[in-house]
Amino acid sequence: MILDAFNLQGKVALITGCDTGLGQGMTLGLAEAGCDIIGVNRKIPHETAEKVQALGRRFTAIQADLSQPDVIPGLVKEAVARMGRLDILVNNAGTIRREDAIEFSEKNWDDVMNLNIKSVFFLSQAVAKQFIKQGSGGKIINIASMLSFQGGIRVPSYTASKSAVLGVTRLLANEWARHNINVNAIAPGYMATNNTQQLRDDEARSQEILDRIPAGRWGKPEDLQGAAVFLASGASDYINGYTIAVDGGWLAR
Repeated sequence: MILDAFNLQGKVALITGCDTGLGQGMTLGLAEAGCDIIGVNRKIPHETAEKVQALGRRFTAIQADLSQPDVIPGLVKEAVARMGRLDILVNNAGTIRREDAIEFSEKNWDDVMNLNIKSVFFLSQAVAKQFIKQGSGGKIINIASMLSFQGGIRVPSYTASKSAVLGVTRLLANEWARHNINVNAIAPGYMATNNTQQLRDDEARSQEILDRIPAGRWGKPEDLQGAAVFLASGASDYINGYTIAVDGGWLAR
């Protein structure tokens, strides 16, 4: 049965940045599909933990600052020690800094690049080594952006990092498909989360955005659940290096 290919019962997913918003939405979707969850965040995501456990799935939290790559080997080792294995990685943690390019600081560049792409690469590398050690393959899902395709304004390091996520997703897929590791990405469109509260509160700007979205509404965290479950499941076994836009049609317009 085709629906069986989407079943994630018994799988273990490591998800970064799952305390709120899109990360929490994807986490709950994976848990509903059967996953046990390892949440990696700077703080303990109590609300997400409660919601996952209410679904009858296990949740364990690891506190880490992923902008410091030296923490990565230890957190992967700890994740495996707690759950016994890893099957899925979702690289969701990220940050943004807004400043005109003419004045953009080196700190704002480094803070964003360290978390948004450096940690994505080295966490993927560490988890891929575990997948290969297990001999069972695995799924890596990176979180790209509309700015993986477009330039944007006033967010140079964010645009650079998310363009890099799209490129690194392709490269890792090229190298690791032979190990039965699928590397793909999701590019969310304009989503109703804490990060976009200011935009949505600006009535004129919000309307400009909505006028560009064929679906006529802001996205919600649960709108990413289908794509996340698909890319984490056996249903996507022949999809490698692709970035799926979940944007209500923004790029089509």
